[in-house]
Amino acid sequence: MAIAELGHTGLWVNDLPVMRDFYERVLGLTVTDEDDELGIVFFSSRPEEEHHEFVLQRGRTAEPGAKQQHQISWRVDSLEDIRAFHRTFEEEGVEVQQEVTHGNAFGIYFFDPEGNRNEVYLRLDRDVRQPFRKSIDFGLPAEEIYAEADRLLADDGPAYQPVQ
Repeated sequence: MAIAELGHTGLWVNDLPVMRDFYERVLGLTVTDEDDELGIVFFSSRPEEEHHEFVLQRGRTAEPGAKQQHQISWRVDSLEDIRAFHRTFEEEGVEVQQEVTHGNAFGIYFFDPEGNRNEVYLRLDRDVRQPFRKSIDFGLPAEEIYAEADRLLADDGPAYQPVQ
């Protein structure tokens, strides 16, 4: 018996319309179902394959600022996707915690309107011992981003190998 993959996760929220707008418009998730009476919205990043990977429901009882989860991470397919989110977050005034290289991934940590930490990340074909987290600027040209990531790895000393 083994877990095959994470199916979905969800958050209790205070302001469902604001949170729905953020995840639908800013992150680009597709609303696959909703029930206004229950105050629940289902989202998918790939609705043709998965009905929902993420759920928001009215009814948060935690105090504002209370930590409810460590983070929600959303994988993207390209460095250009990371750079597009970098631009979108600047345009939308999204609170960015840090833009990073993990050696084996590039990521942007950010907060949704109710303070839940999220990450958009690009997996890289590198095996780097974790935790490895160094700031990097995704506003740079692509070749400079990769060169800076390599420099940060070399400066820190962890050996990495291409993933087999």
